[in-house]
Amino acid sequence: QLQASGGGLVQPGGSLRLSCAASGRTSSHYAVGWFRQAPGKEREFVAAITWSGFSTFYADSVKGRFTISKDNAKNTVYLQVNSLKPEDTAVYYCASRRYYSSSLTTNQDYDNWGQGTPVTVSS
Repeated sequence: QLQASGGGLVQPGGSLRLSCAASGRTSSHYAVGWFRQAPGKEREFVAAITWSGFSTFYADSVKGRFTISKDNAKNTVYLQVNSLKPEDTAVYYCASRRYYSSSLTTNQDYDNWGQGTPVTVSS
């Protein structure tokens, strides 16, 4: 199971750290990704990290502002979101995949989803 948290209301230019806590057989995870869905829009890829931590992937729209990382001891994946913009407003979801895949950037690449945590960027 995946439990996302850390969302909230923040002013433009602000920061948040989103957390995705994994429980159960985490040893069977190949990768964890973050997605977001803004009102009236489709869910889109944000970032992903392999469970080994060796590889990370980012959407072009968040490169240089967002950082994905993981804490093995806590079985938690973090998404540090900096320099937030109003267009980053969305519900953020984390998802996991059990087996290797050459693609980690689409909704279909993941087979387990957590509930979302809302992020609102507004002055």
